[in-house]
Amino acid sequence: MNPLKIGSHVGMKGKEMFLGSVKEALSYDANTFMLYTGAPQNTKRKELSQLHIPEAHALMKEKDIHSFVVHAPYIINLANTVKPEIFRLAVEFLSLEIERTAAMGSRILILHPGSHVGEGAQKGTSKIIEGLNEILTADTPCLLALETMAGKGSEIGHSFEELAAIYDGVTHSEKLRVCFDTCHVNDAGYDIVNDFDGVIDNFQHLIGKDQISVFHINDSKNARGARKDRHANIGHGTIGLNALHAIVHHPDFTDVPKILETPYIVSPENPEKQVAPYREEIALLRSAFPVSVQS
Repeated sequence: MNPLKIGSHVGMKGKEMFLGSVKEALSYDANTFMLYTGAPQNTKRKELSQLHIPEAHALMKEKDIHSFVVHAPYIINLANTVKPEIFRLAVEFLSLEIERTAAMGSRILILHPGSHVGEGAQKGTSKIIEGLNEILTADTPCLLALETMAGKGSEIGHSFEELAAIYDGVTHSEKLRVCFDTCHVNDAGYDIVNDFDGVIDNFQHLIGKDQISVFHINDSKNARGARKDRHANIGHGTIGLNALHAIVHHPDFTDVPKILETPYIVSPENPEKQVAPYREEIALLRSAFPVSVQS
């Protein structure tokens, strides 16, 4: 049996860049990870030659990490029909991010589908399809994983039907995949706590569960259907440890990487410092029998 593929979001900064990302993942005892190629709020990116890609790959090989995923920046909004310059930036920068993702050695780039900024989901979805049809070709070097969204504001992609509509309109839909975020899906109204298999059956009918290429494993601070998107630490939210543990170990998704994006926590040694919870949460989710966690 293949080992559980589990990791977290890691940084990429300082002198070591990508090499530092791999070291951070290893510090959490992770065997996969997710990163942004630069700050998610802007388009500033270092040259690939400055990222220490060969050194990072060598360390990954040494430590038996076989894959990682990349997340596109938040500023990309293919659904914007109001400002042509925003749409054009999204198309051009997403094209560059695809090339950077492939050059770094990942085959998965996660993308928030976009926000229709008040113009309605139908118009926004049509614009997303237009943009993806301009970007994606038979030779696109990585897969684009549309993230399931919570439904706050004018987000598109909070329902499986909305994601399916994008698939239906994209010519090279073989280049599309889905990133299934547990917090977002819960906040969008799907009952993954009591009926995860039923939720997946629905997804299978509309898109196909083989299209899920990444899971974001996050608890939620919100009740199901709240459409607020506020992540909680594992076992400290409304989804709970048992449900998340079952999802992580679901036999249908053994080979799909699971990525934690849970909040930093107060350091036990220094109450004024925030620290990553990922090593402890990864160990908790890896355990054969989860223990109770007090919320």
